[in-house]
Amino acid sequence: MTPYGTGVACITVSYYSTDALLDLLASLRTSTVPLAQTIVVNNAVDDDLRAVREQPGVAVIDAGRNAGYGGAVNLGAQSLADSVGWILVANPDTLVEPGTIGALLAAADSPHVGSLGPRVTDDDGVTYPSARELPSLRTGIGHALFANPWPTNPWSSRYRGDSRAVTTTTRETGWLSGSFVLVRREAFEQLGGFDTSFFMYFEDVDLGRRLGEAGWTNLYVTDATVVHHGAHSTKRSAKAMNRAHHESAYRYLAHKYSAWWLWPLRAALRVALTIREWSTRRRPLG
Repeated sequence: MTPYGTGVACITVSYYSTDALLDLLASLRTSTVPLAQTIVVNNAVDDDLRAVREQPGVAVIDAGRNAGYGGAVNLGAQSLADSVGWILVANPDTLVEPGTIGALLAAADSPHVGSLGPRVTDDDGVTYPSARELPSLRTGIGHALFANPWPTNPWSSRYRGDSRAVTTTTRETGWLSGSFVLVRREAFEQLGGFDTSFFMYFEDVDLGRRLGEAGWTNLYVTDATVVHHGAHSTKRSAKAMNRAHHESAYRYLAHKYSAWWLWPLRAALRVALTIREWSTRRRPLG
């Protein structure tokens, strides 16, 4: 029996994100589900977040360094009250509709649900593929090589789950985007939180994989919606973040296929991801 309550706490990570954060916090205040806690983890050592600290009901934790995305969320989770049973991980550049959190909670009608994610759209209402299948070696290499020159290639389509017919408002998925995901605290703590070896990117893929392996379900909830402006903090260092994305992709797949005799496949994956990094330096990641 979990000792935690049913409250929801939002943990968000700031890296020079004051303006976006103020918009996120304003949208959270419109939620039909009041938050038990709102925690901002500050990864920028020379940003005082003064305007954010002045917001009512918001606690700011200074990491003292750039702890990465997952590492910062883990740090914030250490400050949760016992009344919190759900952890809402949200990028600072997301906006929440009033019924979003309530719709996610309503879909968690089984004790085996470990995480839930909403439909994520851009500013124009275009849906981002935020619920995807776990990448295999074959789909990883195919997606890496062909996602940009051939967007409709079968490997990327399989990875994004394009062929899945949506007949209900919820469906199980391999992993959910860490830009906005509601995680059962019991499950999060069982796994030790995010794997901090992923500094940025793929920490959400890895979390989805480990949740599934531990017997938890990841649910995509299409009637819950958030708007993601996208890449707010990474614009300051786009080249470094592009490199981090592909390093994390390689780390994830190399760990999954770590047998010594698979080294030729890991080498092929490294080449494919290097090619994709080069080709995406001026394109959005996906």
